[in-house]
Amino acid sequence: MSRPDRAPTLREIADRAGVHVSTVSRVLRQDEPADGWSDSALRIRALAEELGYQRNVWAASLRTRRTATIGVVMPRLTDGVVATTYTGIEEAATAAGYSVLLSSPPDEVAAQRRSVALLVGRQVDGLLLSSLHAPAAEFVDSLGLTIPVVTLTRHADSGLPFVGADDVAGGALAARHLLGRGYTDLALAAGPPHATTASDRAAGFRAALADVGIALPGDRVAASAFDVDGGVAAGRALLDRPDRPRAVFAVSDTIAIGILGMARDLGLRVPDDLAVIGYNDIPVAAQLPVPLSTLRSPARQIGATAVRRLVDAIDGRAPETTRLPVELMARATT
Repeated sequence: MSRPDRAPTLREIADRAGVHVSTVSRVLRQDEPADGWSDSALRIRALAEELGYQRNVWAASLRTRRTATIGVVMPRLTDGVVATTYTGIEEAATAAGYSVLLSSPPDEVAAQRRSVALLVGRQVDGLLLSSLHAPAAEFVDSLGLTIPVVTLTRHADSGLPFVGADDVAGGALAARHLLGRGYTDLALAAGPPHATTASDRAAGFRAALADVGIALPGDRVAASAFDVDGGVAAGRALLDRPDRPRAVFAVSDTIAIGILGMARDLGLRVPDDLAVIGYNDIPVAAQLPVPLSTLRSPARQIGATAVRRLVDAIDGRAPETTRLPVELMARATT
């Protein structure tokens, strides 16, 4: 049977199937029952497929007050780690039967506020908020949101459920790795202070050093942007001096790459003169002329897990805060 030029109505399917239109409506809008479809329901669904029926999602949303859509605010999408996280979001949302509306504003509070307003205006069922600026509680409260929200990658100090890497543990792993290799004259490229990813990694690093009686003086810590230029600036502050450290922990791989570039410009050999460890394990890390030691963060899994937690909240279940483990990738720079 060939399909008509237009999609069939429920009445037309009902007439073909010899059942009441309400029966067709019920069969086509519900999920498969736990005990499977009846023979009659299978026949209705097969006929609808044959005739080219497509469910009207917007009409369904008027009945359920849901749009089967989640909103995502995710700045810095050009960053490889952020893009990988978004891939996990898209995959998990599709598997759960949700569409994704993405807004990728600049990594600024005002721009993120506009993105949230835009997505809420599109009547999304829930929101994933990435890259919040700490402290974030006042910002989150000011949004006045009445739909479920889950934060990911960076957390808020506002009680919102959060999904991300266990960055405190990751920073501690970096410290213990350098200490285990015999490095005690250490420095920290700490990233931007508004990012909890950076501050958590730095806190874990400092805590592990404190456990063995090592404190980092102020001139051994450099804040920076997350990009390579930020790493160059941090590298200049930490290395272009006679009393430079023997090893540096950078809270992202892009910062670490900038530090490696500055070390090269200063004539330092890695790891003979300087050891460097990064964070995230971006694809290029293992392919550098001197492969970069780093902590592997499960970016794709973070995105997928955040979607599952948000769907829990949409369905009325209490979502759990989840911190996923990171893995040390020891390579030639240490």
